[in-house]
Amino acid sequence: MQSLQFYKLPVSNLIVIHDELDLPFGTVRFKLGGGHGGHNGLRSIMENLGKGDFIRLRIGIGKSPHGDTTSHVLGNIPPVHMEGLSRILDGGIEMLKVMLKEGLPKSMSLFNNKNFLEG
Repeated sequence: MQSLQFYKLPVSNLIVIHDELDLPFGTVRFKLGGGHGGHNGLRSIMENLGKGDFIRLRIGIGKSPHGDTTSHVLGNIPPVHMEGLSRILDGGIEMLKVMLKEGLPKSMSLFNNKNFLEG
């Protein structure tokens, strides 16, 4: 938030990349604005900014199969998921490149329904 102030940038220039329980593992989606949905990191950012109208790149981690959300979010990534993590992150980078070059709507239309583990 201090960087936005220092460079005198509007909140619309902020892109927050975060984990998302509500998306299946392997899914990466853009979203513009919205609430924090219980995500503590987003809550903190929104409290500091006073609003939530920034771009989010949501990286799906899926819900915990055991119901323990805290351990799922803060624990180690299971080995079975580590195998596909580079494809997911590479997909997110590609999404960011398209978004910066061609705009958010174009990137959303190309990628928001894609699971990077499925090819």
